[in-house]
Amino acid sequence: MSQQQPRRPQETQRRQQEPIKYGDVFQVSGDLAGQPITPQDAAMMQTAEASVFGQVPSGGPAAVMQAAAAMNERAGVVGRDDATDVARDRGVAVSATDTEYPGTWVVTESVGGQVLGQVYQYTEVQATTAGAAVVQAQITIGEALEAAIATAGNKPVDQSDAAAVQAAEVRATGSNVIAPGGVGATAQSAAAFNAGLDRDEDKIKLVDVLTGATARLPADKVATRDDAEGVVTAELRNNPNLTTNPGGVATSMTAAARLNEGATST
Repeated sequence: MSQQQPRRPQETQRRQQEPIKYGDVFQVSGDLAGQPITPQDAAMMQTAEASVFGQVPSGGPAAVMQAAAAMNERAGVVGRDDATDVARDRGVAVSATDTEYPGTWVVTESVGGQVLGQVYQYTEVQATTAGAAVVQAQITIGEALEAAIATAGNKPVDQSDAAAVQAAEVRATGSNVIAPGGVGATAQSAAAFNAGLDRDEDKIKLVDVLTGATARLPADKVATRDDAEGVVTAELRNNPNLTTNPGGVATSMTAAARLNEGATST
């Protein structure tokens, strides 16, 4: 009986270094099909889904992208801050169109204008006027904070999270004064409380701090690149590892700013 010859080390290494591309997991074509799925692409889709659905649906395009991006990052073929030109320049969108059946929507998710997934949604989605096609709207800072719940809601709040939330509040309100009892003050209190605990299960989580963030901000505004950079800087400076938290506040803000840039350029 003949036995399969083992792969040469060079061939095995070459195969392992091949990133998972859009064309490997989605029915897309053109230049998008050959692009690797990156962490920032996944973050943008997660933020878009969260702003429409209020959560990141299990098994949806964002979840698939996140899994592929994580594998690509672990393999060292993409970096955490990488985004493809297609997603960055042509946009990531989740759009919903109502149908002739009351309460039923067709939700389409796309990157660079190419559809990754399309489903029927039988519950309310974020919409504008009745009967209109709903294109991914401009995301505010408060909405970006709430979107972080979908990607990192179970993370115990630490000082880097608190600093990022406070920076986001300052950007949203235009004031350096942190409102007592507001989202920034709550985040700081949670970080201080958690610092004295050992078990993660006993600690206050991001979901506890960020739920209803939009309503709790004294003022709000559309997230911009400058806002995202300010939040990223705050999170980095207060993280002992000098990195941002995967799926955390800074990541959500960055994704929201990129989504907003794509929405204004179309």
